[in-house]
Order: sequence, then structure tokens, then C-alpha cells
Amino acid sequence: MQEFLFSYGTLQKEKVQLESFGRILKGTKDTLKGYKLFFLEIKDETVLSKSEQKFHPIAVHTNNLDDAIEGIIFEITESELFIADTYEVDEYARVSEFFESGKVAWIYVAKKV
Repeated sequence: MQEFLFSYGTLQKEKVQLESFGRILKGTKDTLKGYKLFFLEIKDETVLSKSEQKFHPIAVHTNNLDDAIEGIIFEITESELFIADTYEVDEYARVSEFFESGKVAWIYVAKKV
């Protein structure tokens, strides 16, 4: 089954894609309104070795349509979606959202506290 996953951060890196999914992902640019990016310090060694980046962006829901995040909606399989779940650290939650293009896709956002 085909899934759509929006990435605004390290999942766009070829190294992360190759090490996580064994291939380069195909996707299209899109925008998500009502969210803003902040940065999260990553301490998980496995994630750090793939991303080579200590601080990862994290999307926070603002309800303000003037806030927007640009990224890429990738076409992936259901099993690849579960692989992406294991890549993201505990501070992220996967939710489904509507994008500017009209597409619906999964996105990893900050967990509600």
C-alpha cells in the first residue's frame, strides 16, 4: 500500500534515506500551514550516526495559518512508514495533515505535552 510522508528535515538527506530505506525516495515539494519549526537536540546515537546532525527541526502546531513549513511529500510503502517511525525519536508523533497541494500525508510533529 502506498503512503505519503512529508519531510521538512533530515529525512530529506540521501544518507538518511539510503541507510533507513535502502533507496533514494521520490517526492514533490509541498507546504503545510499552521505549523512552525523549532529545533530539538538529538541524543540517540543511531539517529545521530545517520543524520550527522545534532539538532533536528521539529514541527509545532500553532493554529496560525500565517505559519508554514516547506518540505517534500515522499511516496513510500507501508513498511517504510514503520521504518521511519523507528528513525524518529520519542519527542515526535506521527499525524496525518492536509497540505497546500490538497494532498493528505503523514508528518512527524512535536508530541503534545
